[in-house]
Amino acid sequence: MIFLVALLLGMVSGLRAMLPLAAVAWATRAGWLDFGDSWLALLGNAWAPWILTLLALGELVADKLPSTPSRTVPVQFGARLVVGAAAGALLALGTGAPWIGGLAAGLAGAIGGTLAGRALRARLASAFGRDLPAALLEDATAIAAAWLLLRAVA
Repeated sequence: MIFLVALLLGMVSGLRAMLPLAAVAWATRAGWLDFGDSWLALLGNAWAPWILTLLALGELVADKLPSTPSRTVPVQFGARLVVGAAAGALLALGTGAPWIGGLAAGLAGAIGGTLAGRALRARLASAFGRDLPAALLEDATAIAAAWLLLRAVA
């Protein structure tokens, strides 16, 4: 079950790169993920969720700018892969599962989420006649999915 959640959380990183890390930090803060006395427990301190949330919000805004590059350019794609893999590994570690399985699942999800998200958003933008409604729908989907996925492991 946890590796399926890691795969799906990786897919969320394909939609919005910073969102899974912010969600993992909030889940840690809420006590849904437990890193014990390791340095990863820092994710649940008073500041980490807020800082990661601000970064995620910045990404939500930047995504709407016409100058923002496609999510499939190397830097954007690579960031999504790293975050998806990290979020999957953190999810696994925080629930006591093997981190390597979470990393692999998150990475696979990030690849699929990036490519499928790009294709779906293009189709939605075409159907709406402009990109903004498609982008906002993608934002809402990513936020709801991240919350539901981490709530499922609580």
